[in-house]
Amino acid sequence: MDKISKFNVVHRYERRALLVAINCEGSLAIFFFGYDQGMMGSVNVSIDYAVNVMKFGHVAPNSTQVVVDNTLLQGGITSVYYLGCLVGCLVGGWIAEKVGRIKVIALGSIWGVFGASLQCSAQNSNWMICARLINGIGTGMLNVIVPVWSTETAPHTSRGMFVSVEFFLNIFGVVVAYWLGFGCSYVGGGYSSFVWRFPVAFQIIPLLFLFAIVWFFPESPRWLVKVGREDEARYILGRLRGETGNDDLAEAEFQDIRNVAELEKKSGKLNSYFHMLWDVMPKAIGGGSSGVLHIGRRVQLVVWLQILQEWIGIAGVTIYANDIFNQAGYSGQKARWISGVNDITYMFSTLIAIFTLDRLGRRVSLYWGAIVMGVSMFLAGGLSRGAENNPEKAGQYGAAAAAFTFIFTAGFGATWLTIPWLYPAEIFPLQIRAKGNAWGVVGWSIGNGWTVLLLPTMFAHIHEKVLYIFGAVNFLTIPIVWALYPESNQRTLEEMDLLFASNSWWNWDAETNFARLREENPELVQAAQRGGSVVDPETGVRRKSVRGPSLVAGQRDESPTDLDEKPDVQMKN
Repeated sequence: MDKISKFNVVHRYERRALLVAINCEGSLAIFFFGYDQGMMGSVNVSIDYAVNVMKFGHVAPNSTQVVVDNTLLQGGITSVYYLGCLVGCLVGGWIAEKVGRIKVIALGSIWGVFGASLQCSAQNSNWMICARLINGIGTGMLNVIVPVWSTETAPHTSRGMFVSVEFFLNIFGVVVAYWLGFGCSYVGGGYSSFVWRFPVAFQIIPLLFLFAIVWFFPESPRWLVKVGREDEARYILGRLRGETGNDDLAEAEFQDIRNVAELEKKSGKLNSYFHMLWDVMPKAIGGGSSGVLHIGRRVQLVVWLQILQEWIGIAGVTIYANDIFNQAGYSGQKARWISGVNDITYMFSTLIAIFTLDRLGRRVSLYWGAIVMGVSMFLAGGLSRGAENNPEKAGQYGAAAAAFTFIFTAGFGATWLTIPWLYPAEIFPLQIRAKGNAWGVVGWSIGNGWTVLLLPTMFAHIHEKVLYIFGAVNFLTIPIVWALYPESNQRTLEEMDLLFASNSWWNWDAETNFARLREENPELVQAAQRGGSVVDPETGVRRKSVRGPSLVAGQRDESPTDLDEKPDVQMKN
């Protein structure tokens, strides 16, 4: 292909080797995302940063432990980053539809380098707040587009594996950030500015590498089809699926993507961020524009799932682990050492999801994760209070409290870490998947920003009772998931639209309606419905087309059938 650079890896690799190369590149961005989250855990307790530069704390007598005086300032500096993420994900999702996935990854990388440079050179709190806002915008761009790029290039058989591996690398970034900060804490007796400036600057290295090599990777075939560059898309798909003996499969997928692109043109006015959000409102005031697709309902589900993900306690354990272990009776470097070991436990627990998510399903995984984490938080809080009330047994109580914090982290890594990021990619129609993911990142940004802003004040005033709040939220998620979140596991993209066709928000109504539609109209599930698609997205097998209801509001598919015509089928609640 003359239009694709001769240095592009698509010419050198194909099939699995090309997919691995793409996901290694994407993993750099995911690693940076994790590193940036974990970095502030060590930065916040460095003496030069907290006392001399940001001026929100002082050093405790006869120790090197930072005591926070201005919890609002500490939380504000940390949380403004998530405001930047919120802006970045919306802007990045919009730009990606205009200029492509690769250019947005490059833009997010260089934007992140600029933000990190400002952070590591900060001279006061105002400077740091602006720098973290800028850095967050770059992170938001990468968060919204890297998963989409990976999804649009990977076959359906490998998506679950890639999501799990990417989140393993995400937490690996958290681990690297924490232990790098822990090692730097010994420089200059803990008083040197190197203790916090070097860990902040370290994130520039993967970002520069990401920016330098992303230009040598293929663009998303789906985006290429959307903008009319079909020859490039066909060639890249051929390399991704393997050219030898697999031309029919690659061509079938190409035709499928092209049909979806045509469907998007018909419904493009309904795909704006405003329409997606406002869709949940009554038709009398302009809502309900997506009809039986109920896009607004899906937006609300993914946003609130991400917010709940943060309030079950992981934001506190990741960023304010030192405070939690201080409540358990540990202090100084010992608390930091234990926090680092906890992060390692967190990292390896993510591997459990590879073996359980597809077997147990999303809902059951959320249930058992919430139970394990809720019990752990209540016990960790009670044992922390026991350590304070019984100084002679503080060591025993503290060790038990720390153990349940470890169990909490492992439970989260095995369940709630992955599912709130996976669910949006599963439940949104293909034509708006990128923007659907953007709404998920919006929820994550709101949840993180809210918690990290309030947590310093909460720890300062109610101490270990913060853990009780986390425990209560965990148990609150169980009825919420049970009532509102339909199961997405082992269901095709076509079935997702049938699953959300019910006018009721309740899961049992959605499941009842889905079962009825599936029984009455099996052709809706058996045949590809994406604009008269010629390929089953789950098997790659060509099927005959069927005339049926379009799932775009107010539109019907009137394309002729290849074989026998089927009668139109009406969706009813």
